[in-house]
Amino acid sequence: MSQILTLELNDRVFAAIQQQSENIGIPPERLVATLVEQNFTQIFRTLLTDTEKEVRRAKFERHFGEIDLGFATDIDNESIDADLAKEYASNHEEG
Repeated sequence: MSQILTLELNDRVFAAIQQQSENIGIPPERLVATLVEQNFTQIFRTLLTDTEKEVRRAKFERHFGEIDLGFATDIDNESIDADLAKEYASNHEEG
């Protein structure tokens, strides 16, 4: 569902909108609609019902898990520190 909203803008604002919309290649009314929607994104989140919030959270949590790269990645701090120290100490000359 969408609604039509008529705005009165001063010439300076309209010229800026028109220039930007030409640069992007979209109509001025679409640019303004997009900008307004982007500014209300945070408010839209607060208006979600608990059920909608749960659905969004479940979709997000589907990405949780683990990955097997088939080789060790040395994600412990000690081995990372040792690798960094070795690289910092190296002069990277071939020999």
